Amino acid sequence: MKDIRSCNAEEMKQIVLSYGEKPFRGKQLMEWVHGKQAETFDEMSNLSEKLREKLKEDYIISGMKIIEKQISKKKDTAKYLFSLSDGNVIESVWMKYRHGNSVCISSQAGCRMGCTFCASTLTGLTRNLTAGEMLSQIYEIQRETGERVSNIIVMGMGEPLDNYDNLVKFVRLVSEENGLHISQRSITVSTCGLVDKIRDLMEEQLQITLAISLHAPNDDIRRQTMPVANTYSMDDIFKVCREYFAKTGRRITFEYSMIRGVNDKKEHALELAKRCRGLNCHINLIPLNEVKERDCLRSTAEDIDRFKIILENNRINVTIRREMGSDIDAACGQLRKKYIERTDN
Repeated sequence: MKDIRSCNAEEMKQIVLSYGEKPFRGKQLMEWVHGKQAETFDEMSNLSEKLREKLKEDYIISGMKIIEKQISKKKDTAKYLFSLSDGNVIESVWMKYRHGNSVCISSQAGCRMGCTFCASTLTGLTRNLTAGEMLSQIYEIQRETGERVSNIIVMGMGEPLDNYDNLVKFVRLVSEENGLHISQRSITVSTCGLVDKIRDLMEEQLQITLAISLHAPNDDIRRQTMPVANTYSMDDIFKVCREYFAKTGRRITFEYSMIRGVNDKKEHALELAKRCRGLNCHINLIPLNEVKERDCLRSTAEDIDRFKIILENNRINVTIRREMGSDIDAACGQLRKKYIERTDN
């Protein structure tokens, strides 16, 4: 059965027309599914019982259940473990800032990219999420917190561009006027650097922020931590980033996890600055969330600060990501992995 939360306004219009209904019923269906975020077809009171029964026969509403929630001591971060309709589990994170609420969502159940500092890849990839399942993470968090989400980061479990079609559909749905209507400029999509898919993305005419999980200043170090570097070189990535900016006018963000003794030395900062010169970009230095199964340690605060100063002295826009949720299972995939281990035993 098809996930109706993955359907846009035109698709819903075609659904009701196929049942012999008037086109305006499609608008009503869209309002129920994405405006009011109905969890069942029975809630859709202004649709006839006959239409609701037909919808129930052919479609599901991709809801999900909260099976675990962790809240930071500062109460500004919450991590959710959701159960999907097929029993798979995924993670999402809610973060409260002065300027509004952000949600970091997953795009896949698991991940196959194999980055050595990440917990999401430890269990491999189970499957892609539908656009509706990506939306449902936001809907459920808004329902549970009673607060509106204003910013979305697709940087949870999974590689978004490895689930390309569903990702693009999600971005269009979440920014729909009849849905959450979140500006595409408030949506960040993070990728480990699938160059061919980035080229596809730049043709979509989206206004999202593209974030590249770089985590290294050169190919040698990147290959040690990110298997994707065996397919796409740093030169490939920076070339496509320049193409992306030329096509979209959107500044590139580089995510750079600070790993002690691996990528945090003075020479690494200078090499990174040289690569970024002339590109409209921003570097986000991330104090590593350590994962016990991974042999990677967080850089010291002094080394992170020194790295930042070197980049600034070379006129590179840079920030150190504010730590949120460090007292809970904040790293991508940690909470899910613990749950799977518990339920398998």
